[in-house]
Amino acid sequence: MLIFAAIETIDFRKGIDGIAAACRQKLQKDPFSGALFLFRNRQRNTIKILVYDGQGFWLCTKRLSCGQFK
Repeated sequence: MLIFAAIETIDFRKGIDGIAAACRQKLQKDPFSGALFLFRNRQRNTIKILVYDGQGFWLCTKRLSCGQFK
């Protein structure tokens, strides 16, 4: 499985459609490819992962209670 991590932050108010658009615009990749797309917020305490499994999208969120992602 391919994993693409965005270097720039995105607006975490976006849902599946907004993050899929960010995959196309910022990463220039197809969100329907089955690859995993990882995004982080400015504070670096939350990540969102978007993946298409052939039937629909999964949008997963992980927020740290303390500390930051490196």
